[in-house]
Amino acid sequence: MISHIRAAGTSFLLDARGTGVPSVVHWGRDLGALDEAALTAVADAAVPAVPPSSIDMPLRLTLLPGLTDGWSGRPGISGFSSGDSRNPGAFSLVGVETPAQHKLLVRLANIAGSLAITVEIELSEHGVLGLRSSITNRASTAFELGSLDVILPVPDRASEVLDFSGLWTHERRPQRHRMAHGVWSRESRHGRPGHDDAFLLTVGTPGFGFRTGEVWAVHLAWSGDKRLWAERSALGPATVGAGELLAPGEARVEPGETWTTPWTIAVYSDAGLDGLSAHLHPWIRSWSTITTPRPVVLNTWEAVYFDHDLTTLGELADVAGRVGVERFVLDDGWFSGRTDDRRALGDWFVDRAKWPDGLMPLIDRVHRAGMDFGLWVEPEMINLDSDTAREHPDWVIDADGLSWRFQHVLDLGNPDAFDWIYARIDALLTEYPIRYLKWDHNRDLLTASAHRQTTALYRLIDAVRAAHPTVEIESCASGGARIDLGILRRVDRVWTSDTNDPLERQEIQRYSSIVIPPEYLGGHLGAARSHTTWRTSDLGFRLATALFGSAGIEWNLTAAGEDELASIATWISSYKSLRGLLHSGTVVRADSSDPALSLHGVVSSDGSTGLFAYVASGAPLTALPAPMRFPGLDPDRVYRVAPLSVGAEPRAIQDAAPPWLGNPEGVCLTGVVLAAVGLPAPLLAPEQAALYSVTAVG
Repeated sequence: MISHIRAAGTSFLLDARGTGVPSVVHWGRDLGALDEAALTAVADAAVPAVPPSSIDMPLRLTLLPGLTDGWSGRPGISGFSSGDSRNPGAFSLVGVETPAQHKLLVRLANIAGSLAITVEIELSEHGVLGLRSSITNRASTAFELGSLDVILPVPDRASEVLDFSGLWTHERRPQRHRMAHGVWSRESRHGRPGHDDAFLLTVGTPGFGFRTGEVWAVHLAWSGDKRLWAERSALGPATVGAGELLAPGEARVEPGETWTTPWTIAVYSDAGLDGLSAHLHPWIRSWSTITTPRPVVLNTWEAVYFDHDLTTLGELADVAGRVGVERFVLDDGWFSGRTDDRRALGDWFVDRAKWPDGLMPLIDRVHRAGMDFGLWVEPEMINLDSDTAREHPDWVIDADGLSWRFQHVLDLGNPDAFDWIYARIDALLTEYPIRYLKWDHNRDLLTASAHRQTTALYRLIDAVRAAHPTVEIESCASGGARIDLGILRRVDRVWTSDTNDPLERQEIQRYSSIVIPPEYLGGHLGAARSHTTWRTSDLGFRLATALFGSAGIEWNLTAAGEDELASIATWISSYKSLRGLLHSGTVVRADSSDPALSLHGVVSSDGSTGLFAYVASGAPLTALPAPMRFPGLDPDRVYRVAPLSVGAEPRAIQDAAPPWLGNPEGVCLTGVVLAAVGLPAPLLAPEQAALYSVTAVG
């Protein structure tokens, strides 16, 4: 049979005729509604020639490519059974099932009959392709699985690769190169994706941008070790691949057991990177745990650090409530003996020296100020200088190994350790009216089984959420070191980066939001001088940057001036009125010829409204920059474009502003004119941002 699933501009075509592993004929642009005869014609026409000095049959890329197919690139599966060097050997087709529309189950078995594999393939109504495999060991001896990956074909015109790297406070840095023969592989061995996570590996037509070009992208929905790659074979085919990165002996499949891989998420777009977001964001929103507007958060970390006392934090809560904050989060330093980051991690009891009456006096103060209460925890980690580590040294992974931020990893795969940490979290959430956990993870694993720890983490979060379904969870991992579609299934927010420096945040948020919808991306208004870069930024730039996401504050507001507090109150009021648009609309980004200038925004799903930010990260290349072009609008509708103030004005270096900005009513033009011609830009000083509202007229 030939299976064709299609949705939202995407087709996936699988040739399952015969007894071999089915071949992937096509993944990409929608091929339209094809009947059985047309599908057969497409599949037959796709069979290539047989070149000299090669296998004596046409080479076709299967769902599980390997040497037995003549494929000498990265294989779809590797591993062995004790005493049997033939394993896994060649696989054959058992059958293809269609349990639901847009879903396939491909069942395979190796020739020896010792292994069975089921490949699940789903194409969502949003055009997002998901694939994962389950392998069952039918032999009498264990099977040592080395890898079980998803490999998908891409056409030869997809000759440019984009992925990401980064550092702490500098996550999601894009990097591009041309594809040549061989493998471009990005591997993570952090026990979490890491600050240098490849995140999303995209191949596309040369020069593809945010709004232009064909692109094919893969992401692994997994919070442990992984790899993403692109390969162009001298044999001809080009592929992209993804899979969990397994350590030797980590995936031992015992007789009768089944091992299931994480989901690989694959997306095609003929409209550049924004087209990927246009598929991914609605799909994520279709299963998101978020059900209420994203509250304005105040986190205490950069306000007080470890210096906790009721008087200081009570005053901070009062000021936060006055400017409109909706959630107050008490960060690190609240538990017994925690005076710095070198001790007490793992002892999850309220510090009676700092909080003699427990946390309720502060929580009452927070509630009186009109906010709900959140708490910081780091359940996966432990200090050796802690009562828990002293009493249970066997719970510490590699206690004699390297420390990181003076901490080690708590072995969540140990049932006793798992039960202990779950009991402490459950006790806190039962005793106190905590609505929110900031769940941190401040070091790499560097040892043991990343798979074991990651699956245990998932079980722990799932157990906490099942017992306390009204508690929201934010995933933080030294900032943005664990942002993936595996953790996103279990949390309501991610901490995008530990930096609140708006200049760094502009780039981090731009690229993180290709995959992650803005409502998940925590972004905070910090003090004028950045805690992480020591750069000083104007209030207006900080306000405009923190607006686009799940907004919050990380600043000692008791030290802010009255003018600053008034600006913050205006900003919060603006955020509350705009978050319905920001957190449901389509994210758009204009391509720019000047790396110092960018324009991004959100357009409502019905195309009636939009909010855009024009950002100058540095000095422009020319005295008169190119016009601002506003993408994503209905080309035939007329829109009014007007400046928007959210509490502080941007600085400009100009003798006169463009005349259209002098009209308090703005300017009215069609969507096609705004996208193709645009509007003259203000001459912003470096590190400034101007906001514009766009509203359909009539």
